[in-house]
Amino acid sequence: MGNRFCEYETAAITRTLKIANEVLGGAVFHWRYVSETPGLLNGDCGMIVRAEPVVKDHELSDVLIIVGGHSGGDAQWFSRLRQMTRISRLCVLLSDAATAYIKRTKSPTGKVTTHWRDALSLAETGDHPNLTNSLSEKSGSVITAAGTGATEELIISLLQPQLSTADVAELSNRLVLPMVRTAHADQPKDITKLPALSDTRVRSAVKAMEDSLEMPFNIYELANDIGVSTRHLERMFKDVFNQTPARFYKQLRTKRARALVEDTQLSMMEIAVATGFGSSSSLNEAIKKEYGVTATKMRARR
Repeated sequence: MGNRFCEYETAAITRTLKIANEVLGGAVFHWRYVSETPGLLNGDCGMIVRAEPVVKDHELSDVLIIVGGHSGGDAQWFSRLRQMTRISRLCVLLSDAATAYIKRTKSPTGKVTTHWRDALSLAETGDHPNLTNSLSEKSGSVITAAGTGATEELIISLLQPQLSTADVAELSNRLVLPMVRTAHADQPKDITKLPALSDTRVRSAVKAMEDSLEMPFNIYELANDIGVSTRHLERMFKDVFNQTPARFYKQLRTKRARALVEDTQLSMMEIAVATGFGSSSSLNEAIKKEYGVTATKMRARR
């Protein structure tokens, strides 16, 4: 941790640990702030934290969490990371820290992820074949994660071995979380904000698709709505996404269906209706074609 740390992530971590202790009725989990530049540290928006000094090879905790913000992007914490990984202790890198790790390690052997904002620029370099859009990825004793709004869920996943199912439910209820997403859930990002979508007609088409996942329409209607021919719409999607509008639309619906399968208790039929597939067999077929496993097996694996 250093100056201009991410206050959102810092507060999410400590708040989740504090409430977990309340749920368990005792001080089960402990935390402390450490920094290469100890003392009073200022966050991005004025939050102040008193940090202890980092002592080489001493006072190594069970888990090291590097928060994002300006301090997450510098190199001072890498030595602490190496000390932890040498003894196989877990290191969690959030948002900017995950980005710095991916850049520094060049080609990590396992899967890695970071906040989608940084992932876009990393992907453009073509040097990170193991980069995913998941909320978090674990490779050895290092977890890279999107951080920010998914931080509480990540901390809950780390605590789960010491919590019962009822404890997890109570913890998420106290944090007012509508659901606790799985680590491999896709990051929610607005596709229409991608830099590649400079054409307002393509943005309008994608927005219309995202707004009607439960009631699919045909591509002719879509082309008519945005004022182009179906052939021109096909060409635009081929240039931007290298696939047809129909294929792109089905991927959006399948991606939404996967999120509902993994993160809710809705029946397969309810999910099929909510994503425009109409039947559980059509849903299973679409998910298997896209992800290599049926919706039923996907839920069982979770």
